Amino acid sequence: MTLGLDRLAKGRVGRVSGFTAGDQKLVAKLREIGFAEGDEVELLGKGWLGGAPLSIRLNRTVIALRKGEAALVQVELAE
Repeated sequence: MTLGLDRLAKGRVGRVSGFTAGDQKLVAKLREIGFAEGDEVELLGKGWLGGAPLSIRLNRTVIALRKGEAALVQVELAE
């Protein structure tokens, strides 16, 4: 099952499977900070005001993303 990183449930682990056909400049920036196909991601938490920002563990690094940024990252759920 594939979904946007912004829709990943707290504590669930998945692997980056690709990026949506959204803002390509933003996708390039996500790649620059370390997102790549096959990387392991986990949603650590959401902000209490509107659920943003999102706290994401990418491999062994913790990153904060806006919902719109996280929505561009497609994640395949680990079984």
